[in-house]
Amino acid sequence: MSLNRYRLKHLAAKNHGGALRAVALLQRPDKLITLILLGNNFINILITQLATYLGYRLYGDAGIAIAAGFLTLVLLLFAEVTPKTLAASNPEKIAFPAAYVYQPLSKLLFPLVAIIDWLAKLILRLFLLSGKGSDNDALNSAELRVAVNETSGLIPDSHRDMLLSILDLEKVTVDDIMVPRSEIIGIDLEDEWHDTLKLITNLSYTRIPIYSGNIDNLVGTAMLRRILPLLMKDEFDSDSLVDLTREGYFIPEGTPLTTQLINFRKNKRRIGFVVDEYGDIQGLVTIEDILEEIVGEFTTDPTALHQDFFQDVDGSFLIDGSTHIREINRNLNIELPNSGPRTLNGLILEHMEFIPEAGTSMKISGYPIEIMQVKNNMVKTARISLLQSGDPTLVLSDGQVDGQA
Repeated sequence: MSLNRYRLKHLAAKNHGGALRAVALLQRPDKLITLILLGNNFINILITQLATYLGYRLYGDAGIAIAAGFLTLVLLLFAEVTPKTLAASNPEKIAFPAAYVYQPLSKLLFPLVAIIDWLAKLILRLFLLSGKGSDNDALNSAELRVAVNETSGLIPDSHRDMLLSILDLEKVTVDDIMVPRSEIIGIDLEDEWHDTLKLITNLSYTRIPIYSGNIDNLVGTAMLRRILPLLMKDEFDSDSLVDLTREGYFIPEGTPLTTQLINFRKNKRRIGFVVDEYGDIQGLVTIEDILEEIVGEFTTDPTALHQDFFQDVDGSFLIDGSTHIREINRNLNIELPNSGPRTLNGLILEHMEFIPEAGTSMKISGYPIEIMQVKNNMVKTARISLLQSGDPTLVLSDGQVDGQA
C-alpha cells in the first residue's frame, strides 16, 4: 500500500516481474487486504494458542498471564511495528518479492478470501457505507502542481518551472500577453513609399502587419524574407507588397493560451490579431509569445533589448507603464492584482480614477508606487518599492495626503 503508484506503473511498463504482479494485486485492494489480514490473524491466533498452552503446562494459571504479557510485547515488536515500519520505509524491496508469494496464495485461497470480502461488504452496507474506493491515482491540476513542486532535486529547476508554466496556460488569455494596439509596428499603405522602404530596412521583425490608414483596416501580414529578394533586385513596389501579403488571422479576446496554441497549429499560423466584440483590433499575439510563457524570454527577441525593469540603488524598480502586471509579478516576485487591468498604467489609472501627475505616490496591495513620468494621458514610468506595507494612504503630488485605498 506504500508503493508509489506512478513509479509502479513505470516499472510495470518496463516488464518488471515484481511490479507487474504488484499492479495485478493492487487492482483489487480489498481482496489483497483480506488476504494479508487472513494470514496475519491466522498466524497470530495460532501463536497465541501455542503460547497459552505452553504457559499453562509450565506454570499453571500464572503461566497464562505470563504468556499473554510476553506474547503481546513480542508480537507488537516483531510482527507489527518493526516489520511494517521497515516495509513502509522500503516498499519496493519488500513488496516485489512478496508479490511472488501473494499472487499464488490469492489463487489458492480465493474461495475463502471471496467469502470474507463479501461478508465485510455486507456489514458495510448495513452501516450505509460503500465498499468501493475512489480512484486515488487521478490528479487534478492543483494536485499535479503540488506534485511537480515536490520534485525539487529530482528534476532541474528550469524544467520544473516549464511544467508549472504549462499548467498555468489555461488560466492565461491572449489579452495578458498581447502587444497592445498602440505598440503594433506595421506598414501603412497610405504612407509615402520612401517612408515605407525606410521602415522595412530598419524593422526587426520577420512578419510585418500591413494596413491602410489605421490598424483596424488590416490587409494582412507580409514576411520580410519574401520582401528582401525583391528589394535587392529593385523590383519591390506597393503592388508587389500587396501581392506578398497574406490575409490576416484574428483571435477573439479572452481566448486561453492553451486553446490558441492549438489553433495556431491547426491553422498553420504564427501571428494573430486580437479583436474585441466589435471587431476592433486590440493587440497582436505570436506563437513565440505563447512559448515564452512556458520557457521564458527568448534572447533573440528584439524587444528584449529594451529593459522594462531598472533597479535603482535603493532597491526599488523603475518600470515602464506598458509592462504587463503578470510580468511584473513574475520578475519581482510580488502580488499586484491582475484580475482587472493588464498593464501597470491601467492598474494605476483604475486605482486613482483620474490621470495623475508625476510625483504622485500611492500604495497598491501594500506596495508603494511613485509615478515618475506621465505622457499622452498615460503613466510612462513608475517606481515600485518591494517593501510591502498595509497602509493604503495616497500622497498627492502637492504633498496633500488622501486616505483613499
